[in-house]
Parts: sequence; C-alpha cells; structure tokens
Amino acid sequence: MIAVDTTDGVDWQEMTRLRETLYASVTRLECLFPGRKFTLDGHLVGSLGEVVAGYMFGLTLARGSSHGHDAYAPDGSAVEIKFTQGKSVAIRHEPGHLIVLHHPPGGPVRVVYNGPGEPPWAAAGSVQTNGQRPIGLTRLAALDRAVDANRRLRALRPPPI
Repeated sequence: MIAVDTTDGVDWQEMTRLRETLYASVTRLECLFPGRKFTLDGHLVGSLGEVVAGYMFGLTLARGSSHGHDAYAPDGSAVEIKFTQGKSVAIRHEPGHLIVLHHPPGGPVRVVYNGPGEPPWAAAGSVQTNGQRPIGLTRLAALDRAVDANRRLRALRPPPI
C-alpha cells in the first residue's frame, strides 16, 4: 500500500480548473470532428474519482491499478471507487466496499452508492468482452437506499469539485 494524502496541501480550485479544461477540450474536439467521440475515461477519470473519494471519506489510496480495490477505509477495509459522468459504471471483481460517484457535466459530484460490494455485484450485468460487468446508476441508487447506515463509510467532507 502506498499512502496518498488527499486532504492536505491540495489546491482543489486548481484541480477544478484543470478538469474543466479537459472537458472543454473534449467538447472542442468533438466540434472539430463531428461524429467522433473524445471521451475522457480509463485511468484519468478513475484517478480523478479516487482522489475525490479519498478526500471526501478520508481514504488511503492504494497503489494505482491495484487488483480489486483502489483505497483503504480508516478501519483498513478495501474500497473500490467508481467515478463517471455517464449513466453506468463497470466492475471487474466483487468489491468489499463500493463507492460510486457521479459528476454530471457542469454539476457537482454526488454519491450514488456507498456500501457493501455484494449487492451491486449481484445486480450487475453479465461479463462483457473486456471482463467487466456493467451496472446503471439508477440501479445503484436503488441499491444505495437499502444500505444500512452502519454499513456506509462516513463522509468527512463534501465533494471538493
């Protein structure tokens, strides 16, 4: 485990400006090349979500691309983090704990799911060719409503972006 501090010394306003620049670049590229998508995804978006969730929940981030989890909760339990602007996320393994954040274009980050990984894993679709199982945010939000309060990670801070 590599401890990554996401609470001190981070200029979240600069992060917000940099993120907005990325999204503005995507919009401009899509205008220049109609019909072609320039989706921000993969490691970039995943890492954005990890640092945001780390800040919000006081998580210790694991080494990048760790198998099955992205961070550790204060009690040491493994946490998988998903971050999207879209309508779904995909999971490759059943997480011990899952946090799903949604960041709609121009809107604030919101927590869609914060709870045990088993219910989303059981509700996710079949394995795709990339080895991942998709699950929609609407389904995740419904599952989140059934999570007992003592099974959630406590948010220490509001979303910084």
